[in-house]
Amino acid sequence: MPFDSLRPKVSTILANENESVDQRLTEICELLQASIGYYDWVGFYFANEETRTLHLRAFAGEPTEHTVIPFGKGICGQVAESNENFVVADVKAQNNYIACNMYVKAEIVIPLFKDGKNIGQIDIDSHMADPFSSEDERFLEWVNQEVADIL
Repeated sequence: MPFDSLRPKVSTILANENESVDQRLTEICELLQASIGYYDWVGFYFANEETRTLHLRAFAGEPTEHTVIPFGKGICGQVAESNENFVVADVKAQNNYIACNMYVKAEIVIPLFKDGKNIGQIDIDSHMADPFSSEDERFLEWVNQEVADIL
């Protein structure tokens, strides 16, 4: 796994205050998608508590029509309510799954906390079945902690 080699790259991107937060988030998405073979789509969604919706703020991969997701809907919407990691080995086995495209076989969503509050999440789709491990979870939790520091 390239996670150890990606950590300093993530830190460098996030430390670049000459770029906007959105630019840095997009660069993180692009880095992860380009560096990890089974990360086919990477995005950050952020919560709007008032409307109870998630809003896509940055991504890498095929464009998606799912730029706003209601809390409770799909994997992302469920994480917005549960505040827990959600690893889906086979999206076809999920009855509350929002299909992004026909090639997605697995998904991992990790909540992003700021000051103890779930404010968003990183969402990753894979065209491979069951590719995600606990190492992915730990790495993505770390990415989210680093992202929270610049928000």
